[in-house]
Amino acid sequence: MFAVVPSHFAREVYHRIAPAVSPGTPVIAAAKGIEERSLALPCEVIEEVLGEAFPVAALSGPSFASDVARGKPTALVAAAADAELAHHIQSLLATTELRVYTNDDPVGVQLGGALKNVVALAAGIVDGLGAGPNARAALITRGLAEITRLGSKLGGRPATFAGLAGLGDLVLTCTDAQSRNFTVGRRLGRGESLAAILDGATTVAEGVRTTLSAYRLAQRESVRMPIVTEVHRVLYEEEDPREALQSLMGRPLTSENEPHEMRRR
Repeated sequence: MFAVVPSHFAREVYHRIAPAVSPGTPVIAAAKGIEERSLALPCEVIEEVLGEAFPVAALSGPSFASDVARGKPTALVAAAADAELAHHIQSLLATTELRVYTNDDPVGVQLGGALKNVVALAAGIVDGLGAGPNARAALITRGLAEITRLGSKLGGRPATFAGLAGLGDLVLTCTDAQSRNFTVGRRLGRGESLAAILDGATTVAEGVRTTLSAYRLAQRESVRMPIVTEVHRVLYEEEDPREALQSLMGRPLTSENEPHEMRRR
């Protein structure tokens, strides 16, 4: 069974369908988000609702659904603690147009898929401000550093964030107008309000809700995430996008190999 319900609706939906799902049925989490209230990942929500009788895996990677549907070449990653389950999903989904890799780090795969949406919002804001390709390249690179810092603290492996579910998905969503999160960010950078953007939306930009979860996780784990912090301020504290960019550029100079945790005063 593929679980593709947006994270903020998932728990309720799984409770409703639980009686109709036979124990032992593999459940593949393909949604990209973090539950706001619990800060749980999609696989964790599934396990909490359905129980241990259901094998759970995560499917992620750089993939616009419309391109996959048209048979455009795409590569994904199937991640599960159970290698046999990951290989089963790989063999089930792989075609000449869809290449599927296996991974035994479902935590890292899910975090990469969720957190890249927040960075995509930031990339869109930068684009909307007309800051140029240099700024976008820097934003993507430093965004990956933030994802890796938090993801590693939460149990993901750094190598996972350099793979398809991390860097691959990040580059895709930060560079193409098909990305709903990039598009929302670009409209914010051009001066539109979040309320006006969401009011006319017909699709879900997961990064808007995931920003809340990412910000809270960073605070809870004492991990410095300046890009996530500024996106949170733009979305939820009415900070002007240009001020957010200036704040990022005006941060104290430091090493690229900066420590993971926040400095204590």
